[in-house]
Amino acid sequence: MADTPLLTMQDVTISLKDKVLVNRLSLSINLGETVALVGDSGAGKSLTAYSIPGLLPEDMVVTGQIHYEDQSLLSLPPEQMKRIRGKQIGMIFQEPMTSLNPLHKVGRQVEENLLIHQSMTKKEALKKTIALFRDVELPQPEELVNRLPHQLSGGQRQRVMIAMAIANKPRLLIADEPTTALDVTVEQQVLQLIQRLQRKYQMAVLFITHDLGIVKRYCDKVCVMADGAIIEQAPTNLIFSAPKHQVTRELINSRPSGSPYPPAQNQTMTLHLSSLFAWYRSQKTWFKAHQRQMIVKDITLSIKAGETLGVVGESGSGKTSLGLAILKMLNSEGEIYVKERAVHTLNEKAFRPIRKDIQLVFQDPFGSLNPRMTISDILEEGLMIHTILNADERLTRMQQTLGEVGFESNVLNRYPHEFSGGQRQRIALARAIVLRPALVILDEPTSSLDRRLQLQLIDLLRELQRKYGLSYIFISHDLSVVRAMSHRIAVLKDGEIVERGDTETILNSPQHSYTQALFNAALSE
Repeated sequence: MADTPLLTMQDVTISLKDKVLVNRLSLSINLGETVALVGDSGAGKSLTAYSIPGLLPEDMVVTGQIHYEDQSLLSLPPEQMKRIRGKQIGMIFQEPMTSLNPLHKVGRQVEENLLIHQSMTKKEALKKTIALFRDVELPQPEELVNRLPHQLSGGQRQRVMIAMAIANKPRLLIADEPTTALDVTVEQQVLQLIQRLQRKYQMAVLFITHDLGIVKRYCDKVCVMADGAIIEQAPTNLIFSAPKHQVTRELINSRPSGSPYPPAQNQTMTLHLSSLFAWYRSQKTWFKAHQRQMIVKDITLSIKAGETLGVVGESGSGKTSLGLAILKMLNSEGEIYVKERAVHTLNEKAFRPIRKDIQLVFQDPFGSLNPRMTISDILEEGLMIHTILNADERLTRMQQTLGEVGFESNVLNRYPHEFSGGQRQRIALARAIVLRPALVILDEPTSSLDRRLQLQLIDLLRELQRKYGLSYIFISHDLSVVRAMSHRIAVLKDGEIVERGDTETILNSPQHSYTQALFNAALSE
């Protein structure tokens, strides 16, 4: 590892109006070095990272010094900064669905990055994109380059973002929670890929994460942030063997534990699926008609009131697609019963009132929250459509729900971009439970949260379940969170359930070889 600083930040302060968000931050990254930036949600980690390539909103003021090699980035004109961004400084964003253009094929978006910064023909850019997709372990890259972002799983979208970030072999890679959407097996592959590229090109990496297991194995130095400031920084081995700050010790020792409240006896059935299939339709061309791409295959399961079903499996195994099929947001066939009412035969108009009983918390909270709507508008929209509450009753319900997820009512007039990723996830949860649904589908709800917030959210979800008798489908690749939340587990592979049973039985004694491999990879973490 070289000792030459590639990036130096000195006394960097980021302010919004009169509020200081990051206060006099200083750090440096050497060539070939990996520096971790860790801390609670809202500590200022992403703001710090975005200030380097000049990606902060215009109303935020950055002072201090940011030097990349011999250039002062804060004084560069926009055109010169644009040439550095994406070529010399690559970035993997935390929320890939927000970062990818929903109207363009994912292959085209990576090709565009290559065409801007390298002298390539479109044919050469396509060939390079397919090779990049293969490097980041995306399946069938020749076909996948022609898909739109919504046709990929969360983990696949994240890998597209990684391919885009490394396309031009940058000297500095900023990775903002690059593995939150990935299962443990793919996570290892991606981290090893970044390590190989780092060694090959002497690339420096600024790694933002809440997964301290990753930090311990892959990072050379750790900077711990709290309330917009670095409170402790040291080589990784010293941070873990002799942490000095209380916040650092709490981060290291936090881990989900416990188990869900047992559901009441003789509860009614909230959801029943029988032989459910779901598919995407491939794009129609002059030479080929629409074809079904089957993603959920012959799923039969039931969930009672007050019960949580954990759904686990690798990225692309069909976990999110199962939730979308239940909501009739995908082409599907088979039987779906909600509170013992058959809904699979209903058209969209007849099914719309049923949506009140099934709510979805998306994996990417920022992508699912309208940036032009206030928190009040976001929470009130469903109440106005699905309830007969008057304005005062709606306000009371919203204030109560915000309190239940840990907010004061004074956030009602703020917008999503004013919150951290973890805070946005709690807003998304508030939007779901404000309607008092029977079933909440939670798609990786803790992936964007640090460990301490994960503990808070798990406790919150358990208490809401006990209070309202909610049923959960809990989709996650984090087995410690699944164990803390779920009464039963279903393991998905290629759209099929390969194993199911009580949580402790499945985790302690998996029978299927796929389940065993998946759990072994998780335990090695």
